[in-house]
Amino acid sequence: MDNQRFARTAMLLGASGLKKLMRAKVMIIGLGAVGGYVLEALSRAGIGHFVLVDFDVFEESNVNRQILAVSSTLGQKKTAVAKQRVLEINPKAEVEIKDVFVNADTISSLFAYQPDFVIDAIDALNPKCDLIQALVNAKIPFISSMGAALKTDPSKIKLGPLCNSKNCALAKFVRKRLRKRGVDISKVCCVWSDEQINLPDTALSDDVGTTTSSGRTRHTLGSLPTITAIFGLTIANQVILSLSEFKK
Repeated sequence: MDNQRFARTAMLLGASGLKKLMRAKVMIIGLGAVGGYVLEALSRAGIGHFVLVDFDVFEESNVNRQILAVSSTLGQKKTAVAKQRVLEINPKAEVEIKDVFVNADTISSLFAYQPDFVIDAIDALNPKCDLIQALVNAKIPFISSMGAALKTDPSKIKLGPLCNSKNCALAKFVRKRLRKRGVDISKVCCVWSDEQINLPDTALSDDVGTTTSSGRTRHTLGSLPTITAIFGLTIANQVILSLSEFKK
C-alpha cells in the first residue's frame, strides 16, 4: 500500500475501505466528457484495476469538456491516453484497454473481464440500451450516465433509478426502449439532470456534425465542462462509496 499517495482516502474510508478499492476491478466504457472524469477520480481514490473501453481518438472539439483532451493528445487513441493517465497517478495500478465499439456482438467479450463495477458513459442509444440490458441480466453493479449536453444548472443533477428521471431526452429514449425489451428500469442506476432547458438556437446544430471512426454520425450539442465533470464525479463518488462499503 502506498501510505502517502492514498493516505487521505484511508483516513476517511478506513484502511479496510482503501484495501477494497485497491482490489477492485472497474470497467469504464466511454472515455470522453463524463468517463474521463470518472477515471480521474477513481484513479486518485486508489482503484487498483481498470478495464478501459473506447474506440475513438481525441479531436480538437473535445477540448472544451474532456479532461484527457489536450493539445498533446489530439489524434491519439482515448484508451492509450487514459491508461497513461492512470499510471501517472498510480503506477501500481493494473490497466487493461479494449479498443472496441460496444454493441450486442462485443458485450460478451467485455464481461469476460469479470468487472466488479461498470460505468456506462457512452452516448449512442442502441449500444447503450444493449449494454444496460446485458448488465441488468448479468447482475453486474453499474451506473449509467444520461445526457449532460445542453444543461447549465449543477443543482439539478440527480443520482437514482432510471424510472425517476425526467427532463432528459436521452433518458426518455432509453426508458422507452428498455421497457419494450422487458427490462426493469427500477434496477438501472443512473445520473441525469432534470433541468428544463431553455436555450438559444445556437446551442443545437442542424447539420450532421462529425463522423466517428466507426462511421457513425454525430449531431452537435452545446455543453459545458462543469456539468459533464459533475456527472462524472457524481458517478465516481458513488462507485467509491459502494466498493469501499463505506457507512457513515
